Amino acid sequence: MKAIVIDRFGAPEVLRTTRLPDPEPGPGEVRVRVGAATVSRTKDVAVRAGRPPFAEQVRTFPHVLGTEHAGVVDAVGEGVDTALLGARVAVTSALTCGRCRYCAQGREEACPAFRLLGIHRPGSYAEFTAVPAVNVQVIPDGITLAQAASLAVNGVVAAAQLAAVGAGPDTTLLVLGAGGALGSTVAALAASRGSRVIAVARDPGRLAGLPLTAAIDSGTHDLTGRLRSAAGDDGIDCVIDNLGIPALWDAYLPALARAAVVVVSGAIADDPVPLRFRQLYLHSHAIVGVRTANRTHRDNLWTEVSAGFRPPDGFVHPTPWDQAAAAHTRIEAGRSGGQIVLEFPGVTERPRR
Repeated sequence: MKAIVIDRFGAPEVLRTTRLPDPEPGPGEVRVRVGAATVSRTKDVAVRAGRPPFAEQVRTFPHVLGTEHAGVVDAVGEGVDTALLGARVAVTSALTCGRCRYCAQGREEACPAFRLLGIHRPGSYAEFTAVPAVNVQVIPDGITLAQAASLAVNGVVAAAQLAAVGAGPDTTLLVLGAGGALGSTVAALAASRGSRVIAVARDPGRLAGLPLTAAIDSGTHDLTGRLRSAAGDDGIDCVIDNLGIPALWDAYLPALARAAVVVVSGAIADDPVPLRFRQLYLHSHAIVGVRTANRTHRDNLWTEVSAGFRPPDGFVHPTPWDQAAAAHTRIEAGRSGGQIVLEFPGVTERPRR
């Protein structure tokens, strides 16, 4: 099979195309002919460059990057229902043990043995992947493989974040970095559930097309005042903060409602924010870390997709697979709003014989 690999960490130019043996699915696994593979800032771009948090966990070269993806089931391993052959599926990247107390509780995201496709085993920058059958989700008609791949990474995490903050009808939600892949998806999903969504971004022009109550420039004068005005008298009930920027933390904290919840699923610079316990307990605030989604979140998300939810228009960017290096360059330069998805040609609906 054709695959895009790295032989060492470095600039986007270290990505190269080669041929590797087709993977064979083991017991409990399926082989997927990849049609669309997402490009992640943290799990792909940072790893290729040798940066934390995952690069140090790549043990062997050449290495195939790529986490969440979508395609067609091409073969099944022992113990897997052959009815999956030929099915269009979305694939999540989290690999868990299935035996620990967290997995038994349905909290797979907290599994101590947590690993990732594209980090700890070959990923989806290839024509084929071999993945656990429990990681695949049959996708409904009327959705492209690129959309499905984007939802596999962003939709399920968005569902987990909204569950953590309890967002729903008549909830005022603040999303930081809403022009990005995850931010745009969580904003759209929250709005589809009836939440009022306030979005903050460095370039509010990138927010066009999102169902927002307000779009605010993160560099605006008196950001706190703008947030209070947009939220109204009751304040902001929930915050999705995937940035961890101290100046933004200082700006939105005074605009929070009582019993507000802040969810974090990323930190661009990993800078410490000035956390004051007194503020937390006097106003019944909570901060929750969401690592990724579990099966409950995934099932809930795909139920909504079956009912018609889609990634917001204009926020999924299909890109030919041989332009992976250019996609990495765009992300590093901050020129990519939404989700870049590498598309592989030749995917059919029928299994290979």
